[in-house]
Amino acid sequence: MKAIILKASLAATLSIGLTTSALAADAAGTWLRANGSAKIKIAKCGGGLCGNIVWLKKPSKDIHNKDPKLRGRSLIGTQTILGMKPNGDSNWKGKIYNAEDGKTYSGNLKLVSANKLKVEGCVMVFCRGETWTRTK
Repeated sequence: MKAIILKASLAATLSIGLTTSALAADAAGTWLRANGSAKIKIAKCGGGLCGNIVWLKKPSKDIHNKDPKLRGRSLIGTQTILGMKPNGDSNWKGKIYNAEDGKTYSGNLKLVSANKLKVEGCVMVFCRGETWTRTK
């Protein structure tokens, strides 16, 4: 009887540990940019991750967009994290739209911890980024 209880306790402990690890590796959620200017909600899409601006400290239009027809749209709701596909443990690779210059770059996401996400935009082999903080 003690062996059955011990095995059940061990199984429960291991399953809690696996659940915690799976949650820690999940980049889905709402993130605050390092400078506090925007919040981006990242969600699963098409086998990867996508993200849209859900809040701006100073709401503005997409004035730098290459497409003149889109320059009058609000940046709130605009997708900035595009088709990020898994690229190793807690890493994703895809595209990032930078509304500050209207360009789309190759990009990387790396979940540094449960509440820190490193976001990088890259041109060729040169990458530049910042670390976002998970918010509610």
